[in-house]
Amino acid sequence: MTHKERVLLDGPAGHIEVFVEAPEAPTGIALIAHPHPLYGGTADNKVVTTLARTFRELGCVALRPNFRGVGASEGEHDHGVGETEDLLVVHSWARQRFGAGLPVYLAGFSFGAYVVTRLAQKLATVGDPAQRLVLVGTAAGFIEGLRRYETAAVPPETIVIHGAKDETVPLANVLAWAEPLDLPVVVIPGADHFFHRRLHLIRDIVRRQWAADGALRKS
Repeated sequence: MTHKERVLLDGPAGHIEVFVEAPEAPTGIALIAHPHPLYGGTADNKVVTTLARTFRELGCVALRPNFRGVGASEGEHDHGVGETEDLLVVHSWARQRFGAGLPVYLAGFSFGAYVVTRLAQKLATVGDPAQRLVLVGTAAGFIEGLRRYETAAVPPETIVIHGAKDETVPLANVLAWAEPLDLPVVVIPGADHFFHRRLHLIRDIVRRQWAADGALRKS
């Protein structure tokens, strides 16, 4: 049985609205970040809810915060800087609420993936690194009409998923970011930025990787 709740946390710019879905005996904590708030991104985005459902199926608490200025979250958009600080607050709260010993997984879509890379660096710096990252449609490089994203380096076991027909974040941008990191990118043929009619593939990719990890631990 999954317990669902909405919480308001005190953040640097005011309340942070977080949707929490927790199994009775969680095996991990998954923090999932949504796409750009100035272009309609919210915690209810379909890619975000797909990731949340996938992590719940894997036994994790799934947390979906709204970025500044979205829903009941207060403050104004801060281009990823303040948003990273807000996610640190959510991470700290989740640690206290669900147990400091649980592994933490970070996931994000588009702008949310960019913010998650920043969060991962901060957590590693303070000695509490995330167990794994899952990045979908990662904002990287120059994006027409928005800005240039200097996306942070990530650990080699990070799962990176991108659509072959992504017109918002061209695949070439993500490949250029991943190449110097020797980071594999899973490309979904025919998928656009929002993975219309291909959301199930995101779920399948993540679940297969978790299953492979389990097999490795047993060998």
